[in-house]
Amino acid sequence: MGNADYECPRRVSIPPSKPFFNSLKSGLKETLFPDDPFRQFKNQSASRKLLLGLQYFVPILEWAPRYTFEFFNLAVPQGISYANLANLPPILGLYSSFVPPLVYAMMGSSKDLAVGTVAVGSLLISSMLGKEVNPNENPKLYVQLALTATFFAGVFQASLGFLRLGFVVDFLSHATIVGFMGGAATVVCLQQLKGILGLVRFTHATDLQSVMRSVFSQTSQWRWESGVLGCCFLLFLLLTRYFSKKKATFFWINAMAPLTSVILGSVLVYFTDAERHGVQVIGQLKKGLNPPSLSELDFGSPYLMTAVKTGVIIGVIALAEGIAVGRSFAMFKNYHIDGNKEMVAFGMMNIAGSCTSCYLTAGPFSRSAVNFNAGCKTAVSNIVMATAVMITLLFLTPLFHYTPLVVLSSIIIAAMLGLIDYEAVIHLWKLDKFDFIVCMSAYVGVVFGSVEIGLVIAVTISLLRVLLSVARPRTFVLGNIPNSVTYRSIDQYPDAKSVPGVLILHIDAPIYFANASYLRERISRWIYEEEEKLKISGETGLQYVILDMSSVGSIDTSGISMFEEIKKVVDRRGLKLLLANPRSEVIKKLNNSKFIENIGQEWIYLTVAEAVAACNFMLHTCKSNPEVEYNSQDDNV
Repeated sequence: MGNADYECPRRVSIPPSKPFFNSLKSGLKETLFPDDPFRQFKNQSASRKLLLGLQYFVPILEWAPRYTFEFFNLAVPQGISYANLANLPPILGLYSSFVPPLVYAMMGSSKDLAVGTVAVGSLLISSMLGKEVNPNENPKLYVQLALTATFFAGVFQASLGFLRLGFVVDFLSHATIVGFMGGAATVVCLQQLKGILGLVRFTHATDLQSVMRSVFSQTSQWRWESGVLGCCFLLFLLLTRYFSKKKATFFWINAMAPLTSVILGSVLVYFTDAERHGVQVIGQLKKGLNPPSLSELDFGSPYLMTAVKTGVIIGVIALAEGIAVGRSFAMFKNYHIDGNKEMVAFGMMNIAGSCTSCYLTAGPFSRSAVNFNAGCKTAVSNIVMATAVMITLLFLTPLFHYTPLVVLSSIIIAAMLGLIDYEAVIHLWKLDKFDFIVCMSAYVGVVFGSVEIGLVIAVTISLLRVLLSVARPRTFVLGNIPNSVTYRSIDQYPDAKSVPGVLILHIDAPIYFANASYLRERISRWIYEEEEKLKISGETGLQYVILDMSSVGSIDTSGISMFEEIKKVVDRRGLKLLLANPRSEVIKKLNNSKFIENIGQEWIYLTVAEAVAACNFMLHTCKSNPEVEYNSQDDNV
């Protein structure tokens, strides 16, 4: 061959083949168990393995024996406002703050997550189920569908965890969540105009146009008493948040503000008889703990598919929010939470909740922030919260009779304004314009369309970006950094020098059927453009094409076919193809396909620098010995 006299210091080794089932086992382990949850069981006795297994699935067994009461700080629950948002009886909001937190305390791995009802999940239940069943005309069926949707949400969440499919939630990117949560928060605030203005009839649609039409078509029904009361309490809640942000020691003021508002509002309504002047109140709440609701799960309903669809969507959203919140606090406190274990915990608490008169629960940021600021160090704060709710259910529910709905609306608006993260949107604009587009698409879709439309638009655009990055991978020309053997992109490093007679291309992605055709066309174009440029400039003609494969982690049969076609293109042009630094899986498949035999082992190098050295050696040899040049060209033919 033409480079027979060049001594390569190292050859690229071809790893030995593994049995198919060993490769399959290794691949499944990396896909489903990237965190290696079984490492703690190694070299342990049978009894110790049993204990560790129980602690893995029921984390309370790990931290409960070490728990001391110096960890005991009370996190105040935020009340029952979101049940009203979901068009469910207010008592369900209290029920949902009793059983699910107990289940999560036993099974969850986050020390800071506080379990409770969430605004976005409540809004989704209201909008998706409200399209099929009117909660005012058929409240019993509506509640049954909400409980059934919660059951399916739990089954879906637990299934993702058990099957180790937590990566599914990762398709909701940060930009998607920021835009979606901001849009949902805006819609929730608009929906609360019903309570603030004291309206009895209101649209079940969530888009901006429908809400504004519903508000301004009933101007004669506006209640000024309700409006004044709502604005006063909203101002109070926003002021407490402002002062708590100014000084961290005032966080208790913000934490107590919702409960204080409920108490003040109830007292004010009771002594002023405001109920008779148009201020709507919660009314009678049933005393006692959660009644069983297994019989209320309606699997034979004609609306079952609606309940299933709602359950899957609210399940994904609840997971995305809860796991994101849990990971944020875990990162701040420097501990790890298991995403798949969290999914199992979320799923089990929603399954248990659906059987005990609870609707969807997750890990809302507002409650978790209270836990964090209160210094809670274990999941026992959820037990404390559940205990407080239990006492309320047993003895204090009559006190909520006079709680004005306008106060609940004020609490929801105050909480939702904190979810509109405009600073994150500005950051996205500065950092990544495509992420900004994804974020704003989600926001606009939710506000002007519906919650489902916004979610679908955002996820579709995010997936399109993933597909584009796979189907249109980057390729760029490398040059030599002066006074070094390092080769980098000439776009990133303008001082990098091209090697005369050599084109060095870097492929920046795995090669699959989805991008093989594009890469063939793009590499061919690079070669054509380089030849044209050299012809115009009168420089040394192109002789060698080096493909840097250090970023090509894997390849399929379509990718191998692409290399064979590139080899033919290069040969037709009288050039020589070299490969640099192919990865283990890639070189193995290229060898099995006989491509290595076709191109020649001597044209595959460990580094770009070694490949360039070989090319320079051949170019120098050809200049000094025309006969060698003739033989080299004959080899190419």
